[in-house]
Amino acid sequence: MSLSARETQDISRANATGLPPVVFVHGLWMLPSSWQPWRTLFEENGYATIAPGWPDDPATVDEARAHPQVFAGKSVGQVTRHMAEAIAALQNKPAIIGHSFGGLITQQLAGQGLATASVPIDAGPFRGVLPLPLSALRSASPVIGNPANYRRSVMLTYEQFRYSFANAVSENEAKRLYDAYPVPGSGIPLFQAATANINPFTELKVDTKNPHRGPMLFITGEKDHIAPHAIAAASYRRQKRNPAATQLQEIPGRGHSLVFDSGWQDVAEAALTFIKSTR
Repeated sequence: MSLSARETQDISRANATGLPPVVFVHGLWMLPSSWQPWRTLFEENGYATIAPGWPDDPATVDEARAHPQVFAGKSVGQVTRHMAEAIAALQNKPAIIGHSFGGLITQQLAGQGLATASVPIDAGPFRGVLPLPLSALRSASPVIGNPANYRRSVMLTYEQFRYSFANAVSENEAKRLYDAYPVPGSGIPLFQAATANINPFTELKVDTKNPHRGPMLFITGEKDHIAPHAIAAASYRRQKRNPAATQLQEIPGRGHSLVFDSGWQDVAEAALTFIKSTR
C-alpha cells in the first residue's frame, strides 16, 4: 500500500458513513486541501468525500514550498495508479471530480470503469486531442521551455500564475490566491502532454469506448488559458462516442482558477447537480 495515513483515514471515514462516495483529484501546482470547500458542500448534500494527494504530497502549502524536491519525478501514470489504489479501498464505486491534470486523470479512471459518474473540469489533453492553443503553450512554457525541468519541480512566479490560473479575477484576488494555493509542480506531466500525440507509449491515454465509463460532464471556463475551450471541445467530441451520457458546460467569464477562486461554488453546484442526476 502506498496510501498515506491521511488518505487511509479519509477512506475509512468515507466507508464508515455508508454514503455514496465522491473522489476529488487535484491538478498540477495544487494540493488536496484546495478541494476543502467542495468537500464540505458535497458532504452537506449527502455524500462521503475523499481527496487523495499525488504521491508524497506534503500536508500544507508552507511545507510544500519549503520542500519542493518532493514533487519532482511524478508522472501522470504514477498519479493515476495512486488514485486507482485509493478508489479500490472504497466499499462503493465513487463519482470522480478532477481539475486540470486531475481532469485528465479523472477521464483515465472513468475509462477503467472506476466511476459511477465523472466531472473533468478544465481538463488537460490526452492522446488524440489535437488542438494546441497558444495560451496553453505559453502557460506550459515556464516548464517545457527548459528540458532540464523534466526531472525537476517548478514553482510558478506570481506573473506566471496570474496569466495561467488567475487571468479572470481581480489583481487583489489573484495575489490572495497566489499566497494561498500554488505549490511546486513536477515537470514530467507537462512534457508528457507536449509529446502525447507523437509518443505511442505515452501515459496520457484514455479509454473513451469503455461501456462502463459512466456519465461524464465536462466543465470548462470561458477564459481558461491552460486548457482553453478548444481542448475541452476536442475531448468532449472523443468522449461523446461513448454509450454513456456525455455533456459539455462552459462557465462564462471564468479562468483556470474556477475551482478555488471566489466563484468556486457556482462550479461546484454544477458538478453536484450533475452527479445527483446520475444516481
